[in-house]
Amino acid sequence: MCGIAGYFGLSERPVAVREAMLAALRQRGPDAQHAVGFGRSGQRLAEPGAAPNALLHARLSIMDPRPEADQPMASPDGQVWLCYNGEVYGWHGDRAALERQGFPFRTHSDTEFILNGYLAWGLEGLLPRLRGMFAFCLVDWRVGKVWLVRDRMGLKPLLYTHDGESLAFASLLRALLPSLDAAPRLNPDSLDAFLAHRYVPAPLTIFDGVHRLENGHYLEFDLASRKLRKVCYWTPHARSHGAWENVLDEAIRIRTYADRPMGLFLSGGIDSSTVACRLAEMGMSSFRTFSASFPGTRFDESDLAAEIAGRLGFPNTAVPIDPERLPDFERLIADLDEPFADPSAMPTWRLSEAVSREVKVVLGGDGGDELLAGYKRIDQHLRHAWRGDARLPLPTPAGVAKRGWRKWVGELGMGWRDAYALRFSGFAPHQRAWLQPGRRIERPHYWRLPEAADRSPRETLLAIDMLNYLPEYILRKGDLCTMAHGLELRAPLLDHVLVETLMALPPEQRFTRPAKQLFASVSTPLASLQLFDRPKKGFNPPLERWLAAELAPRLPGLGERLASSTGGQLERARVDAITDAYRARQVPAEQLMQLVMLDESLRQLREAGGGGEK
Repeated sequence: MCGIAGYFGLSERPVAVREAMLAALRQRGPDAQHAVGFGRSGQRLAEPGAAPNALLHARLSIMDPRPEADQPMASPDGQVWLCYNGEVYGWHGDRAALERQGFPFRTHSDTEFILNGYLAWGLEGLLPRLRGMFAFCLVDWRVGKVWLVRDRMGLKPLLYTHDGESLAFASLLRALLPSLDAAPRLNPDSLDAFLAHRYVPAPLTIFDGVHRLENGHYLEFDLASRKLRKVCYWTPHARSHGAWENVLDEAIRIRTYADRPMGLFLSGGIDSSTVACRLAEMGMSSFRTFSASFPGTRFDESDLAAEIAGRLGFPNTAVPIDPERLPDFERLIADLDEPFADPSAMPTWRLSEAVSREVKVVLGGDGGDELLAGYKRIDQHLRHAWRGDARLPLPTPAGVAKRGWRKWVGELGMGWRDAYALRFSGFAPHQRAWLQPGRRIERPHYWRLPEAADRSPRETLLAIDMLNYLPEYILRKGDLCTMAHGLELRAPLLDHVLVETLMALPPEQRFTRPAKQLFASVSTPLASLQLFDRPKKGFNPPLERWLAAELAPRLPGLGERLASSTGGQLERARVDAITDAYRARQVPAEQLMQLVMLDESLRQLREAGGGGEK
């Protein structure tokens, strides 16, 4: 697990650019940082200095922590280079085959496996053999090509810019900004997308000309023509790989290898408890479990998590998270990289901070809801599936209030599939139109929609979640909050082989009520706890208290600041009216918090050299 960055151009870039990019990555890779510079023809420079091409790497050492496994890593002849973030699993059999073919291995790192795998099979032969999470840059000076690759499910981030001549990339937006020749402008569509979704969906970022590579895609950059080509190499599809129980166990087992201490995020919910049961069945008694504790709230499941851990023989640590105490707000916003307004990021960030002091790798239960239809909003939206593409051409209502008839007007103005975006959204379409007078509001907004196929309505909604909400919201939050503290998070339920296998199950087996009964057969030690009959619990931080206390000084002048930082796209008086509407209980605290987080994020990005009213 690491942070990566680099650039490929025709002009030399100052040393300060490289140093600023590497500094922005350091928290993702605190164990080692390296830079390699190349001349125009690909020769490695003795000192990276002011090079036109460079690869940068900040390492969190998990597999083979020796310096020999540091990156960027080169082929024996120095013509092929790899700069890689992530972990791939189950590759040792392929390594043995490579060794028999004469490919040398100096380490037992997956980095060297990927590099030798490319030398043996090429990119198209390598990708099907990669099982796990990854974002990497592969440079082959022999053929004059650069490839940027993001994993199938989107667990690892990868951002890039291409101006027709130069290509630059990084794990973080803030690591990419120093490579730009001028401060970028805010992308008006991205700002509106943030208002709609509480995050900026791929392939957009908040800045015009800066892009986020979609999951399951790679880029090919030709160093001679300077042309960039994007390829989708994988989409979720049904394909059985054997009995799902065996595939589940394999997906968990191959993620238990590390040269650093490991643990498990155990929430007390079905998904993480299922992972815990399978670990216990495999005899992984060395694992430690960690649970967030919210004392005195209805969200606290730490007692249940402790009972689960006790039954399975795992030592459990409850991490108390005082819901009344706001984390370091400016640090949190910085760690979220660009505008991102999920309130649950705050306890996730706190839990990761505490756990990183004890272990360097944790398994989690992300993915169960998207695979087995665990969200309540899915059933709620299915009630209206009869509408199909029918829509009413209703006028956009005016005003700021979110509730009441305005919500139904917005939904009826879309087809049924498109309107699913409103089931989990920030500002409703009429509110976005009101905040941005004169701007035409798109409905739905910037969601990747599945191609037409023979899917049931439920499968259609799950496909939308897996293309959007899962990679760009759930997994982005998990990556940013854990890597902010040098902690690697692994997600066995999102193993792509398991995903394909579960998608191939008969609907009556995959979709149950209560949800996820499928996992009951592999969680029998916990049967008496009736986990599958318990209502799903989330955690909603006390936003009202924070807005009345620690964040209260940020409310005066909020409209003026946001009008300035967005070049007038958000109207000052109407932003301030959101504050008044919140106090009058006409809009929820989440919406005001979304604007407060946007304000701080844009301020930080402007100071880092990006965007604003420039």
